[in-house]
Amino acid sequence: MITNDSVILGLLAAVLLFVGLTRQLGGGWQKFYTFVPVILVCYLVPSLMRTFGLIDTSESNLWPIAKDYFLPAALVLLTLSIDMKAILGLGPKALIMFFTATIGIVIGGPIALWIVVQFDPSILGEGENAAWRGLATLAGSWIGGGANQTAMLEIYGYNPERYAALVAVDIIVANIWMIFLLYGAGAPEKIDRWLKADTSAIERLRDKMADYSASVERTTTANDWMVLGGFTLAAVGLSHLGGGAIAALFEQAFSSSDGVLASKFFWVVVIATTIGLGASFTRARDLEGVGASKLGTVFIFLLVTVIGTKMDILQLGDAPSFFAIGIIWMLIHTTLLLIVGKIIRAPFFFIAVGSKANVGGAASAPVVAGAFHPALAPVGVLLAVLGYALGTYAAILTAELMSMVGG
Repeated sequence: MITNDSVILGLLAAVLLFVGLTRQLGGGWQKFYTFVPVILVCYLVPSLMRTFGLIDTSESNLWPIAKDYFLPAALVLLTLSIDMKAILGLGPKALIMFFTATIGIVIGGPIALWIVVQFDPSILGEGENAAWRGLATLAGSWIGGGANQTAMLEIYGYNPERYAALVAVDIIVANIWMIFLLYGAGAPEKIDRWLKADTSAIERLRDKMADYSASVERTTTANDWMVLGGFTLAAVGLSHLGGGAIAALFEQAFSSSDGVLASKFFWVVVIATTIGLGASFTRARDLEGVGASKLGTVFIFLLVTVIGTKMDILQLGDAPSFFAIGIIWMLIHTTLLLIVGKIIRAPFFFIAVGSKANVGGAASAPVVAGAFHPALAPVGVLLAVLGYALGTYAAILTAELMSMVGG
């Protein structure tokens, strides 16, 4: 196994190099990428490296680097040229699908636990080993993210020695669902036709962003790249400075580091997005002409490859009953999304982003949104922030419902 982060990062870069070169070849490769979206290849290849033992990322620092540097940089770059009026003009369907995704997690947990208990009553456990206590941490992760997951672990006191199995369920099941979303994002037209969705607002935003990029595009100079790179990295640094300070204030106010508002990552995401959106109302928006969104897309693809290294499919056999609960839970979540999406004729984009704004939060919602088009990434960010806000409350409700099943 390769454990050196520098070598692993080189392998991930080689994956991007391979994808970039083969996309230019046409012919058979063009047909291949018609059926297998580029971003899905960037996600699956690293996961196969992990699954079959080429790399070992159990002690890797690549994910913290990707989360703390690649993600905020991408958020700044992708929001620089955004049109907020156009985003607000997307209508209420985005929020409807987001809340549907949340409800799917809230009701899916108790139902999934009840179903599996009929076949394996021994999973219930008692005291700190009670299954519902552990599944509460999964609810926190799937309605918001890591900060909410940690809060649920602390609130319900699940046995830390058994917590690793729940982390594995979280990563594997959520990432399997992400595979389907990325595949659908590569060719959403068929799903939208089945949903009878009106995608005109999304298409207008996408085309408007593409037209703006073309209108300001120019031959770049080294000085342009210095300005773009300097602005981006300065914004990332400011996001961490402000995020750390604000998180410390809330930690001191609540005497706890487990709440969402005491999470530095939450505030880094909020500040980076705010900087990008704020700059979009200034002349900094013209940095799109030197390739701001293109560079942001590269960071997103790097982020995707690192996320891929977190999934080891072989771990599915370590805790079969918990994995069964996770898969049934996700199926309920997915089914409810598709039913509501069909009823209100919501575009698949809203279904996918509404889901990942819950199951994944700010680390993956902009990735999925950006897979449809880089200009749409901020929609994922804005919904993910809403997921953070609701996560703790909805997860507590889910946990209490599961305790009725497992009590």
